[in-house]
Amino acid sequence: MCKVTFTVPAKEANEVVVVGDFNNWNSKEACLKKLKNGNFKGTFEVPKDMTYEFRYIIDGTYTNEAEADAFKWNDYAGTENAVLYV
Repeated sequence: MCKVTFTVPAKEANEVVVVGDFNNWNSKEACLKKLKNGNFKGTFEVPKDMTYEFRYIIDGTYTNEAEADAFKWNDYAGTENAVLYV
């Protein structure tokens, strides 16, 4: 297992969630905590030596991590997902 920390700068946001392969795209247990500096942050344990597709949901709007390891097209959503190599 490996701990992965997601940090999202979103000072104006009320809620940031990270969903992906590692949590079965389940947003209910994926809320990031808002810090005093305006960033949202959360750490998750995931199996290592794997590749995960993921996206952030910022106040209900899906968005990608600009500094993702890669991006992969998702026919179901009609957009790209961010990719994380662990």
